[in-house]
Amino acid sequence: MTWTVRRADSGDVRELARINQESWRNAARGTVPDVLLDRMLPESHLNGWRRWVCLPDPDGVFVAEDAEGRIGSYCVVAEARDDDDVHADLRTGELVGVHADPECQGTGAGRIVHDAALDHLADQGFRYAVLWVLQDDWTTRSFYAHLGWRHDGAAKEHVVGEHRLGLVRYGRFLPARRRNHPPSGWRFPAFG
Repeated sequence: MTWTVRRADSGDVRELARINQESWRNAARGTVPDVLLDRMLPESHLNGWRRWVCLPDPDGVFVAEDAEGRIGSYCVVAEARDDDDVHADLRTGELVGVHADPECQGTGAGRIVHDAALDHLADQGFRYAVLWVLQDDWTTRSFYAHLGWRHDGAAKEHVVGEHRLGLVRYGRFLPARRRNHPPSGWRFPAFG
């Protein structure tokens, strides 16, 4: 399968909300209480997605789409949103999340969009990046570890109503200069 990576736009909002909901329900079942997952409605997140796709650099939402224009995965990046996440010496970005349509998992869509989003952060002058992931979501933690992220020992709780979700932080260095990478719209073959 071949994926094209591009910046998301307002026409992608409904699909981003759908993929977000289905990805959470698929990946977090057993880690996040069912009541929270079952309450997720894509429609309740449309305004948030409308804001995300319009934010200027350094923030960005990137999608991987196939030859028919179907979005298989997306990645959101930004400047680190919490002062506690900022590296002492390096400009710090944040990978807010990578989510794949459950039907597209294992096709390379997540990796391709992840790599493009990190290239974007590096091109914006960031030299370090962090992300937060559910502590007990070993599949996602393994995905990030395979892509060079390392758990740095930081942990926190995210409280949703009466539910407490454990999160752990991962970090990685970004290249000091612009990578030699293909332009936006380049088609990447999927591996695996």
